[in-house]
Amino acid sequence: MRATVFIVALAAFLPAQALAWNAAGHRLIGSIAWEHMSNAARTESSQLLQAHPEFERWRKRAKVSGVDDPDADRAVFIEASTWADDIRNDKRFYDADRETPTTTLPGFPDMERRRHWHYVNRPFDGSSRQKPMSGQLETQLPVLIDLLEEEKSTRASRIYALPWLLHLVGDAHQPLHTLTRRMEKGIWDAGGNRVRIVNPFNSRYPETTLHTFWDDLPGPPWLRGEQLDKASRAMMVIYPRPPRSVSARGWIEESWQMARQHAYPKELDEHLPEEAAAIVIDAAFFENSREVANRRIAEAGYRLADVLNRVFRSSKPYRR
Repeated sequence: MRATVFIVALAAFLPAQALAWNAAGHRLIGSIAWEHMSNAARTESSQLLQAHPEFERWRKRAKVSGVDDPDADRAVFIEASTWADDIRNDKRFYDADRETPTTTLPGFPDMERRRHWHYVNRPFDGSSRQKPMSGQLETQLPVLIDLLEEEKSTRASRIYALPWLLHLVGDAHQPLHTLTRRMEKGIWDAGGNRVRIVNPFNSRYPETTLHTFWDDLPGPPWLRGEQLDKASRAMMVIYPRPPRSVSARGWIEESWQMARQHAYPKELDEHLPEEAAAIVIDAAFFENSREVANRRIAEAGYRLADVLNRVFRSSKPYRR
């Protein structure tokens, strides 16, 4: 009974519809992580984010009231978690495979958007340990963790790595960021991006791709402030802290298995037609998807805290 009450409460704070995990999902992960970080991890993370060239943008978006705001470090930490998605539409940055490099601004190694870092495409019918068809999520996460942990890393590399890590830990827990499935005529569905669905539980945007449906499950992208705090607190009550793990491969293995079991409506269990009409999802699929998404968001938050607590377990002198 108690669990049922909390699930109902969580649903109230997590509207199912949204406009990419989206900004709400990443902020929820950041909020949960902050609550489980050590003082050392909070201090080191805040110092690195304050030195990042986007720091003032994050402060404004987080609506930090001033330099004396006691919640400023937490608010900026949460807002920084969305940066890797924010730059997708930022003209200061570029896509390496299709655009001319833009001018490198102070504080950045370059201005590449690095879209391929957000996912890893393993075949639905293959093995999770099979060489991925595309995407660099599994290789880049350990690199970022090492950059933050190793004493030989420069301060500049740590400053750049941290917001990427805040974001990609979340992406590794999104089931459809780890898998691609072959459609009828040999085309791959790109993690559900080519599968159309109709969601009758979203009156504003009923037709979308399966991938976007999953990305948007955590809530509306504007979710911040007290509503975000209530949602993250509810999640921490419902979903217990998982066994400690800082293995990117392990998180991706979990997400791949979940995608195979839960990410596709039952009408698509046997095959994916290439040009079929959009599949209408039912209430059972919708509720199960939302439960899986909420659990993965919570697990990502706990695990992000575990990584940062390990990385910043003691004060290390930064190289310049």
